[in-house]
Amino acid sequence: MTSFWDNLPQPFFILAPMEAVTDVVFRHVVKQAGAPDVFFTEFANATGWVHAGDKAIAGRLIKTDNEHLLVAQIWGGEPGDMEQFAGYCARLGFDGIDINMGCPAKSAIKSGGAALIHRPDVAVAAIAAAKTAGLPVSVKTRLGYTYIDEWREWLTTILQQDIVNLTIHLRTKKEMSKVAAHYELIDEIVKLRDEIAPQTLLTVNGDISDREHGLEIARKHPGVNGIMIGRGVFSDPFCFRRTVESSSVEEAVTGASSPVSRTLRAGEATRKEYSEAEDSSTIHHKSELIALLHYHLDLFDHYQPTLGRPYETLKRFFKIYIRDFDGAKELREQLMNTKTTNEVRQILENI
Repeated sequence: MTSFWDNLPQPFFILAPMEAVTDVVFRHVVKQAGAPDVFFTEFANATGWVHAGDKAIAGRLIKTDNEHLLVAQIWGGEPGDMEQFAGYCARLGFDGIDINMGCPAKSAIKSGGAALIHRPDVAVAAIAAAKTAGLPVSVKTRLGYTYIDEWREWLTTILQQDIVNLTIHLRTKKEMSKVAAHYELIDEIVKLRDEIAPQTLLTVNGDISDREHGLEIARKHPGVNGIMIGRGVFSDPFCFRRTVESSSVEEAVTGASSPVSRTLRAGEATRKEYSEAEDSSTIHHKSELIALLHYHLDLFDHYQPTLGRPYETLKRFFKIYIRDFDGAKELREQLMNTKTTNEVRQILENI
């Protein structure tokens, strides 16, 4: 079955699924800053939905009609529930389904997430169940549960299931994000994929900061098809944006000059006229960050009645926008003491 995955540029870029982060609000913010090729939702539990309906997934699958390409990430340990939930995702209009088999959270590993690494029979059944919805099915997982050398047997099992894309967080469940991602294994994993399932796309995840970094990884490791960025977006909300520098690397990877890169290069001389001085560039970056925060505030207000998420949940995002300029720390402390979005706007008006 052909799908949107077959028509993506390579390497393609994906915004990683992150709990209480990649909801409809933040996805629109990232799109405004510089969109990846594919977005993933927060992870939604199949069994919870089957037993309690939409209340159990608490807005995790709320989307807008113009969100494409958008993949619903689901998790669980009951294949029957996965089948029903995948069907629901298809009816909602998602472009694909991704099964989370790597989440290390205690709530997830009771029945799904990384627990499926030790339950390969359930993992296989879950993939088959999700496929009945008729959408392309992908998997996101880790190298292993406890030990790095689990990767070969585990990934062999998943690659044998004829999925469209396999995303590998290059750490084990035990390692969480406490150690450096194991880039040294990428070439061996590519070789395994080529031997077992050359039709399956391979995406890597872990410690990737931005588009330029992802392109460099793809250049060093031929056979990698996709790059997934998660925590990098907290350090730079513009991490997916094409720049002159990333376009140069992109040409090295693809061997061709794209219309986008040519346009960027043509505009470089113009931009230099306005940013010769370092302080001018800093001011521009600050204004972009503040404008993006205003956009986030507006979206939060718009969707809050539907999502039902308290104002306090918004504060985790302030560090994304209030950074890298003089007085950022003090401003961020002020914002953390606010109780409404209007208070935030008032403070921002005075900077």
